[in-house]
Amino acid sequence: MVPARTLTRILVATACLAVAACNRQPPAPKPKALPAAYVQAEQAWRAERLASLTKPDGWTSLVGLHWLDPGSHYVGSAASNGIRLAVGPEQFGMFDVRNGHVRFVPAAHTDLTIDGEPAKATTLRVDDDPAGANVINFDGGKGIATVIHRGDRYALRVKHADAPTRTQFKGITYWPGGPDWIIDATYVPNPPGQTIDIANIVGIVEPTPNPGRVEFKRNGNRYTLEALANDDGGLFLVFADRTSGHGSYGAGRFVDTTPPVNGRVRIDFNQAYNPPCAFTPFATCPLPPPMNRLNLAVQAGEKAYGGH
Repeated sequence: MVPARTLTRILVATACLAVAACNRQPPAPKPKALPAAYVQAEQAWRAERLASLTKPDGWTSLVGLHWLDPGSHYVGSAASNGIRLAVGPEQFGMFDVRNGHVRFVPAAHTDLTIDGEPAKATTLRVDDDPAGANVINFDGGKGIATVIHRGDRYALRVKHADAPTRTQFKGITYWPGGPDWIIDATYVPNPPGQTIDIANIVGIVEPTPNPGRVEFKRNGNRYTLEALANDDGGLFLVFADRTSGHGSYGAGRFVDTTPPVNGRVRIDFNQAYNPPCAFTPFATCPLPPPMNRLNLAVQAGEKAYGGH
C-alpha cells in the first residue's frame, strides 16, 4: 500500500507534467523562402535609397529653411543678421524679394560660389524654374543654399555635409512586406491638364498635376489612390494608411511607379518610403489628399524613423 503522502506527491508531479505538456507550444513554422529575384531587387532598391538619403547633399543634410518675405534680408551666421544661419560665414549676403524675383548680393570677402563660379550680384533661379535653382556653395563646398518657391512664398533652403542629421543617421527599418505587396493596379487617366489641391506640411496648398488615379484590390476590397506626375512619366503616390502614426510615419509615405502601360501599373509597396519631413524639420513635404487615406494597414516599406 502506498503511503498517502507519497501518493499525493506522485499526483502533484503527474499534474505538473500534464500542465507543462499542455502549455508547450509547437515549434514556430519556418518562414517561407522568398524568391531570389525579389530579394535581390528589394536589397538593391534599399541600398540606393539609403545612399541617396545620406549623400552629402541628401535630405539628411538639411540645416535650415528660412522664409524670405518681400523686401531685403541680410543673411549670415552672425547674430547681427535678420536671418541667422546655423552654419556658414558670419556675413553671407543680402536677399531681396520683389515682384516675383529673388536678387542676391553676396557679402564681401566670402568664398561663395554660384553654380561653380565666384559669386556676384544676380537674380537667382528658384527650384521650380525649368533650368533648376541656382546653387550657392560655401564652406569649401560642404554647404549648399538654394531658393525654393512654395505657393506665393520664397524660402532659403540650406544644407551642409556635416549636419548632425546626416553624420548621426540611425538607419532605416522596414515592415516585413513581401512579394504579395507588389500589386498590379488599373490606371484610370484624367483629362489633360487636370490638377488636384495638395497641402504641404507648412500649410501651403498648391494645385498639382493629377494625371489619373490607380485602383487595386487587397483582401477582396477595392482601393483608389489619386496619382501625381513624376518627371520620368511614372506616377507619384502620396498616401496614408492604418499604420500611419502606428509604426509608420504619421504624415504618410510616398511610392513611385514606372509609367502606366495599356491601362495597367505596378505598385510595389515594399518600396514605400518616408518623406523628407520624417528626417528633418526643414523640409516642405506634400501631405496625402483626403481620398488617399487608405483603410488598409500597409505593412510593407519603411517604418517611422527615430523618435517620429
